[in-house]
Amino acid sequence: MLTDKFKKNADALRHKKLFLLDMDGTIYNENSIFEGTLDFLSQIEKNGGRYIFITNNSSKSVKDYVEKVNRMGITADASHFYTSSQATAFYLQENYPGQTVFCMGTRSLVAELEQNGIRVVTKPEDSASVVLIGFDTENTSEKVRDTCIMLGREVAYLATNPDLVCPVSFGYIPDCGSMSIMLKNATGKTPFFIGKPEPIMIDCVLKKLGISKEDTVIVGDRIYTDIACGVNAGVDTICEATLDDLEKSDTKPTWIFDSVREVCTELAR
Repeated sequence: MLTDKFKKNADALRHKKLFLLDMDGTIYNENSIFEGTLDFLSQIEKNGGRYIFITNNSSKSVKDYVEKVNRMGITADASHFYTSSQATAFYLQENYPGQTVFCMGTRSLVAELEQNGIRVVTKPEDSASVVLIGFDTENTSEKVRDTCIMLGREVAYLATNPDLVCPVSFGYIPDCGSMSIMLKNATGKTPFFIGKPEPIMIDCVLKKLGISKEDTVIVGDRIYTDIACGVNAGVDTICEATLDDLEKSDTKPTWIFDSVREVCTELAR
């Protein structure tokens, strides 16, 4: 019998057709792949499943991510990814068609939106009716000032993801959620967050692939984004969070493992 960290029956994992994998903190940390990741991905395919990377990190385009994981030895192309940038483009197309978007984000995020037919500006402009912020690793005080100018107007306000921090080699750096808090302190406004824990990303992937919720599992390290997203979307979840984090949260994963390496070990039994 396949079991998780606390010996809970996890045999259902053998029959999952789709593994939705968080990236930062789950399969790698910045530029270092975690031990067992390549074996885990291989085992998923041996069991007849497939994997899709879903990430809240909007600082890179899908092309950037493909190049990054390929350098780590992961076999993947654009079809293996669904990012908060893609989900944001879909959301804008569905809810604000034809509107101009002011974006505080990386050049990769801006390019991703433009490639989806969205008009984007990065300087205050009267025609912009939507303000969007992302995880901006290229941020400057001028960009923050321009965003505050735009938020002083009657505009819709969106953010790609609510993550407070992004894991890096030396610890953490502020992510989009922290940037939104900074802007709220200055403007009093809070955005609608599009990425996890909203179910938008999972719903889009399942619809595109024609796979059921019962045949899907999401794997992640953050309860308030990854696991909450699975709960909100109605799919099973695997969590790699610390016991302290789990005890503090009302959101509970389906299964708990210490790492993808342990998941792989169980799947291979």
